[in-house]
Amino acid sequence: MNERDVLLNELAQGLRPVSEGIEWFDSLGQEEQSEVLLFLRHHCVQARAVAEDAPESIRRAGLRPTHTPAVLISRGRIDEQLGKIAGLAPLDERRKAFRLLIAVLTIADARRRERFCSGGCSHWWHRLSVV
Repeated sequence: MNERDVLLNELAQGLRPVSEGIEWFDSLGQEEQSEVLLFLRHHCVQARAVAEDAPESIRRAGLRPTHTPAVLISRGRIDEQLGKIAGLAPLDERRKAFRLLIAVLTIADARRRERFCSGGCSHWWHRLSVV
């Protein structure tokens, strides 16, 4: 666990405002932003994101259905689409991708927590509000 991991999980759990996360993301260089997006993609897949998460994720991220990340997440296998979203290059698209991937992680991890971790678990990120 490092500072980045804690920050991203706090954003996904609503323990920090998304605006703070966007400000942090914008302060990173392009390579670091790409690493963050790939990290988020991985964790969305690990949290068992499903295609049905797309509409609510788009809404929570504040994206229009015509924005590139929103179009991508609405098509095809979600794990492949998340990879395409994480690989977006233009700065404006990376920002949208960041917001969307945080929203996907929020939804998928909440479902995982409810279904598999409600009786307790060893996931350190599920104990952030206690720390």
